[in-house]
Amino acid sequence: MLYAFGIGEIPISYSAMPHADDQLAFTIRDMGATSAALTRTKRGGAVGVRGPFGAGWPMDRLEGRDVLIVAGGLGLAPLRPVISALIATGHKGRSVHILYGARDPEAILFLKEIAKWKAPPNVHCRITVDTADPDWRGNVGLVTQLIQETRLCPDQTTALICGPEVMMRFSAEALIEQGLPPKDIWLSMERNMKCAVGFCGHCQFGGKFICKDGPVFPYDQIRRDLFVREL
Repeated sequence: MLYAFGIGEIPISYSAMPHADDQLAFTIRDMGATSAALTRTKRGGAVGVRGPFGAGWPMDRLEGRDVLIVAGGLGLAPLRPVISALIATGHKGRSVHILYGARDPEAILFLKEIAKWKAPPNVHCRITVDTADPDWRGNVGLVTQLIQETRLCPDQTTALICGPEVMMRFSAEALIEQGLPPKDIWLSMERNMKCAVGFCGHCQFGGKFICKDGPVFPYDQIRRDLFVREL
């Protein structure tokens, strides 16, 4: 949870892990009062930080398996550390598929890094956009179309998904149609977390609490609740 003093607080996942200099990176889009204040913060300014809370991506479950990364919009930012870690280790030769959907070409994140992600022979990266001008030479359409076009070994693949909830739900269901078990599909949920111990109920999602049970969940734990409107 990041907050701009005197304005507000919003949930933002880090987009880079600490290295030798103990720094975290956050990728923030100016979309409201708090995010606008955070993006305007100057070098040396103060930003409030609470957390991290709950459970992160299941890195220990990726070893020896193919990995499918599905990201929508800003959802690529929380998955960036996972991709960096997989590429840094070579992921022992297993396949890594990165499927990324953005609103338009101008909204694509980390363009220079994406070019580097494509370099290893076991990493396959595809991008699609919702709308594009005539100069765009890539895919146009929903990220679920890329899922349908990707050849997977369902019993050897773990999928990590982050993006708008509706996109995550449709992506998870598309993967189930391809034979992936719900337990091998992981989603990152987002809610404002207040107490962070599951007491206040502010981040309750069905019978779960995003702050302590998530924010990353296996799909089989939240599948039913994701179909409940406005939950």
